[in-house]
Amino acid sequence: MKERSRTIIILGALFGYILLQFLWWEVLLVRQTTEIIDLKQKIAEVTAMDEPRLVREIEFLHQKKKIQVLMVVGEGTVFLLLLLFGIYKIKQAQDKETALNNQQKNFFLSITHELKTPIAATKLQLQTLQKQKLNEETQQSLITNALIETERLNALIDNVLLASRLDAGEFVFKMGKHNLSKVITGILNRYYTKEITAGELKLNIDENIYCEIDESAFPSIITNLVDNALKYSLNSKEIFIELLSEKNATLLSIKDKGCGISDTDKEKIFNKFFRAGNEETRNTKGTGLGLYIVNYIVNKHNAKLTVKDNSPTGSVFEIRFNEA
Repeated sequence: MKERSRTIIILGALFGYILLQFLWWEVLLVRQTTEIIDLKQKIAEVTAMDEPRLVREIEFLHQKKKIQVLMVVGEGTVFLLLLLFGIYKIKQAQDKETALNNQQKNFFLSITHELKTPIAATKLQLQTLQKQKLNEETQQSLITNALIETERLNALIDNVLLASRLDAGEFVFKMGKHNLSKVITGILNRYYTKEITAGELKLNIDENIYCEIDESAFPSIITNLVDNALKYSLNSKEIFIELLSEKNATLLSIKDKGCGISDTDKEKIFNKFFRAGNEETRNTKGTGLGLYIVNYIVNKHNAKLTVKDNSPTGSVFEIRFNEA
């Protein structure tokens, strides 16, 4: 912050000096032009032999004076506008860099917390198994919880690595015709059995819907959207996941009854590192990569992703695929 303030002060002083020098140069130039024209007028008055010629000479000199002053002022104005435009672009670039630095800082803080939490939980569960003699049921419960935390950690690392590969253009999409109904059901049963059993996830999946998808990238769409829906459903964890076949298209929708997304944030949520700014959202965990990854992969599938408000509260994410 100190370095940024020092840079702003130096740039401000530099531009202020240039501006003052420019204004002083323009004043001197106008004065000099006026003096030259006045001097020529005096010479004409002295050397003119007749009055009509003197009048014509003076009018010519006055006209020439006006033109030269307008030229000086016009060129000076253009220079000033260019200077101000340059200052604006530098300020804009600096603000953009500052915003990016803040986003990256927040990302590193978030990712550190996200990594430490499952590691700490898994370590505690393993230490409990190691130090205490527990019955079979308790042991299985701790092992299950440890596996869940490990899966969470693995998913987080996969997200970060996938975002990096997408940015670098290193991820190659291999499209193929797959049974989307079975793919989505398999993903949900693998990662969200607990939530489905608890009634937090309600499924309405039409059977045997086929689409052109990348089977390795597609799970990131489901896991990120479902994780977000669960994360931001603070008071009512009731998520509806539907896969429906429509005319010439397939519609996948994930609806929640959470805190919702403001209209302003709807335009930004797919930006990398962005996290919505209300207090409820800010207090939740996250890295700001999930929806960026979802949007990128959906675009690569030539599908359309939209977000809208649910009624009475919450959000609806819809993905429309062209049928294979």
